[in-house]
Amino acid sequence: MAGRTISFEFFPPKTAEGRARLRETWQGLGALKPAFFSVTYGAGGSTREGTLETVLEIRKGGHEAAPHISCVASSRQEIAAQLERYKSSGIRHVVALRGDLPSGLAAAGEFRYASELVEFIRKHSGDWFRIEVACYPEYHPQTRYAKDELRHFKAKVDAGANGAITQYFYNADGYFRFVEEARAAGIGVPIVPGVMPIGNFSQLARFSDACGAEIPRWMRLKLEGFYDDAASIRAFGLDIVTALCRRLLEGGAPGLHFYTLNHAPLAAEICRRLAL
Repeated sequence: MAGRTISFEFFPPKTAEGRARLRETWQGLGALKPAFFSVTYGAGGSTREGTLETVLEIRKGGHEAAPHISCVASSRQEIAAQLERYKSSGIRHVVALRGDLPSGLAAAGEFRYASELVEFIRKHSGDWFRIEVACYPEYHPQTRYAKDELRHFKAKVDAGANGAITQYFYNADGYFRFVEEARAAGIGVPIVPGVMPIGNFSQLARFSDACGAEIPRWMRLKLEGFYDDAASIRAFGLDIVTALCRRLLEGGAPGLHFYTLNHAPLAAEICRRLAL
């Protein structure tokens, strides 16, 4: 598995206890020498300051960190100010997303699509930032037609994105099909699979229902059958997700991006089993 990159995603903690726990998490995962850590950005920019603080702490610890930038509910002036803060802090890697509207807010802001945000970043900052974008092998929940998914993805790449991270999934064939279709459409950037370790089934089901990631029926029934047996859910999840990752890497995936939910053990164990 040599030569493949790994990266890990966190969300900004809101308490002192959460910050201490996350610090322990990224320091532990740092031993795996990831390409970068990414830090999410709450709906409508609700964690903007926490995102910057977390990114700066990780950078101070000697690791590359990539803040998420969301264009929903943001003006061009606000995005430009964020970019200037990141540039002045020496940050050269961002994840550009459309993002989610905060509850109760109807206005989307000055940007409608992530492709417009990518284009704005390039016009504002030139080649200063490496820009990652999102893509969806199983299609975004709001996508009506399969061809639209690829069209939106290509628009982000044509606007200046350097690479893409997928929504998590548990069907490797869907990823390989998506990459093949992307290449046929002239999309040449690396498409890194997003990986969600399984530690809590009810939480996973809730996330998956919201983001459109399919849990195969056989997996769902198996996980439901464990009820509250956390050890069995963890053991089964580790076996399934490790096998998925192995197949992805052996099939040519350029790396893996782990959605950690601010916990290290599951992602670290998968990487150990894969000898990453």
